[in-house]
Amino acid sequence: MTSRLVVIGGDAAGMSAASQARKRRPASDLEIVAFERGQHVSYSACGIPYLVAGDVTDPDALVARHPAEFLKLDIDVRLSSEVVAIDLDRRSVVFRSAAGSGASARESVLGFDQLVIATGGVPTRPDVPGSLSVGIHGVQTLEDGIRLLGYLDRHQPRRAVVVGGGYIGLEMAEAMLRHGLDVTLVDAAEQPMRTLDPDMGGLIADALRAEGVTLRLGERLEGFASTAGRVTAVHTSGGEIPADLVILGLGSRPDSGLARAAGIAVGETGGVRTDRRMRTSAEGVWAAGDCVETLHLVSLRPVAIALGTHANKQGRAAGINIGGGYATFPGVVGTAVSKLCGTEVARTGLSTAEAAAAGFAAYSVTTESTTRAGYYPGARKIKTKIIAERTTGRLLGAQIVGEEGAAKRIDALAVALWHGMTVEEMTSLDLSYAPPFAPVWDPVLIAARKAAEALGSFS
Repeated sequence: MTSRLVVIGGDAAGMSAASQARKRRPASDLEIVAFERGQHVSYSACGIPYLVAGDVTDPDALVARHPAEFLKLDIDVRLSSEVVAIDLDRRSVVFRSAAGSGASARESVLGFDQLVIATGGVPTRPDVPGSLSVGIHGVQTLEDGIRLLGYLDRHQPRRAVVVGGGYIGLEMAEAMLRHGLDVTLVDAAEQPMRTLDPDMGGLIADALRAEGVTLRLGERLEGFASTAGRVTAVHTSGGEIPADLVILGLGSRPDSGLARAAGIAVGETGGVRTDRRMRTSAEGVWAAGDCVETLHLVSLRPVAIALGTHANKQGRAAGINIGGGYATFPGVVGTAVSKLCGTEVARTGLSTAEAAAAGFAAYSVTTESTTRAGYYPGARKIKTKIIAERTTGRLLGAQIVGEEGAAKRIDALAVALWHGMTVEEMTSLDLSYAPPFAPVWDPVLIAARKAAEALGSFS
């Protein structure tokens, strides 16, 4: 007898789960229905800032697989269809189709044997006066990116204010510079990229200023002014900032409302709780992607980190398990990378403050080097910071800020972190060397060596 898998959410996690389940179970054994409230499925949300900037010229290029391709795999993708409730007792979902809207929207019920919750994240929207003004944009979905491009084309704004100094804020500041706008970045923190230590975040602040971005740090957002419904200024605790366009980069939180309402366990981060196989507290219900809580493998604390890498891996694990195989997602170490024009930034593991909050006695070292042999054309500056445990020398985290060729070195540090290496062990890593790619002592090795030398002073 054919069973049915229902997937709520048609992006990275949801469609990875659907695809992996289909690889292992044919349509005669498993019917798959995926609901997506938007107009696109299986696209790269991380590519949206580069679409807006013009690096990617066609929105379709961000789509990994279209609904028609899923149809060939006997996966029924239903666009503009939003699941509004999960009934665990009746093993069914209530969904609202594109046939109606508002109070008149048509609701239907579909039963399931297995369910994947991949509802993603909810963007943080400020609850301040004027927040619904025209010209205030989020950039969470592909539709958001397309709408923003349309707004830029129609209204030709001159002044953009980016609210939030994290990864999205950095990337959207660059995108607006590429469009020739005057850009101001507002953040309530005293530094952009608050997941970095202050000294490394200060380098990002310097890079923003060097690119012509006006920084308004340590200022709280208080509201928006508008004329005829269109935004004209941003009000902060530090005063008024004229604006023709506002981009919100305030992050997101797990969209776990459906799961919570159904009685499925939700963790302290607000994400859906799962085990390593992505099973929730409800029988036959799985969850993956930005809506879930996962384990940080260094702090051993629950975290909710919204990244496409995690979403794809979690969805894949869920789909394999639904298909009868065995797969796990053990957790994360918090690796991330971004850039602002020519400045690259990366981090993994814990910051100094996070290490202290997790109970570690930590120390840090910072080194400066070049991305290539110093004599080789194109060598660029790179600053590497390592955070380690005082008692053992175990690597706890790392941060990198530099120019071209700097950021991806974080991957070597992430692997060392994943395997619990000490800084002393890292000094012997067999990293590649040739003048066009690295100095004879790679910046990672220089930082590890300095950290190992510093460890001796604590004994």
